[in-house]
Amino acid sequence: MGRISAYETVTVDAATPVATDDHGGGVYAHRMVTRALRRGARAPMSGLIVALALMALAMAVPAAFGWNVEVKHFPPLHADWAPRVGPGTLAAVVVGAAGVFVAPAAAERWQWRWLLLGSFVLSVAWLVSLATVDGWAGIGQILNEDYEYLNTARSVTDVSATLHEYVDRIPYSHPDNWQVHIAGHPPGALLFFVLLVHLGLGSGLAAGWVVLLVAATTPVAVLLTVRRLGTEAVARRVAPFLVLGPAAIWMAVSADAVFGAVAAWGLCCLAMSATERSRTRVAAWGVLSGLLLGYCVMMSYGMVLLGILALSVLALARSWWPLPWAVGAALAVVLGFAAAGFAWWEAYPVLRERYWDGVASERPTRYWIWGNLAALSFSAGPLVGASVGSVVSRATARVRLEAGERVAVGLALGAIAMVAAADLSGMSKAEVERIWLPFVPWLLVGCALLPPRWRQRGLVLQVVTALVVQHLLFTGW
Repeated sequence: MGRISAYETVTVDAATPVATDDHGGGVYAHRMVTRALRRGARAPMSGLIVALALMALAMAVPAAFGWNVEVKHFPPLHADWAPRVGPGTLAAVVVGAAGVFVAPAAAERWQWRWLLLGSFVLSVAWLVSLATVDGWAGIGQILNEDYEYLNTARSVTDVSATLHEYVDRIPYSHPDNWQVHIAGHPPGALLFFVLLVHLGLGSGLAAGWVVLLVAATTPVAVLLTVRRLGTEAVARRVAPFLVLGPAAIWMAVSADAVFGAVAAWGLCCLAMSATERSRTRVAAWGVLSGLLLGYCVMMSYGMVLLGILALSVLALARSWWPLPWAVGAALAVVLGFAAAGFAWWEAYPVLRERYWDGVASERPTRYWIWGNLAALSFSAGPLVGASVGSVVSRATARVRLEAGERVAVGLALGAIAMVAAADLSGMSKAEVERIWLPFVPWLLVGCALLPPRWRQRGLVLQVVTALVVQHLLFTGW
């Protein structure tokens, strides 16, 4: 390594011993690196323990103290206890086992284009097998519920009129107020399902298949983003965790998975723009990114937090040239909706009033401020704790990160910041196992920092968690 000064940072790989000399500065640097390595080795276990403790406490505390935290009967999840096996059980076990034993090696060895295709195919298989534990109804039944978008979308005959009356029908006081999901989101989500209805895909099963297939593209978008930022090795290590995990339970049946996919592709386009040399391509990718991210904001109010991760992408790419193109395109989407009758900035304060007039005022903050994180640990899988622990440890260590580590840390820190903002805002109380689906893959990017043995065992933990949750609980989303 050569001589190291007392003020110089060094690149560290936890699996590689660090050499130094006998000079004072070298000894100081060696000790600094040694402490960082020891702390980094403990971080995954500490994070995993915290995640598992949150999950256990979030289940135990309401039962032990008789708290009514205003969700279905199995907090922190909006779920009912319903042990069962079904048509998809055997397939889910086979797909999960095949993923555990084949996916990591395939991710390391396959050509890149085959890795992307394989990730999509395995994701579809995992989503379908888990959903069909409840038969084919497991794919389409939930979308047919009155509180979902599809039922309302079938009745929309005049989009312009719908947009003009949208804000007025948000409050509970309106005699014809929107169903909960329509009221709780901008009209972009409803219009997605209106489009499906007009395309002849308005049945629950047909719309469910569209949601599932769109959701299955999310790992591909994240992998392309990570690779474009300069680290294919990290993308390959994290690929199995983006596909196999408990989040698939909700992704297969929830519109929030569509929001997450749109967000992931928007961020992917932003990474493309930030790493292009041609000004024309910078502009083109930047505009496409802005259109996707802008529409994502019009699908869910919380997606405005994507701005945090977008800035992380630009910082990692060390380029701010896409910013005016992306911001301009995103604003064009928002202002376009305003011109058509729906102004985001007028709707959000009205939504807040409805939210606090409803169940939010009954859900205790003292529980949900940490219960949300427990629900996220169920959805993302408990290994998310190890991922976050590793990311925080690397980010706070006084050592220089290699390129791959820098990308993984930067993206995961952006996701952590989004979760923190959503949690502390008070606008997320319960149901975050689906609401925070767009944040999950970016949190799991930190799994690439885990040692090989951790990744092997961690993938088993993720798959087992998904199988247990799906076969013991009926989540209702």
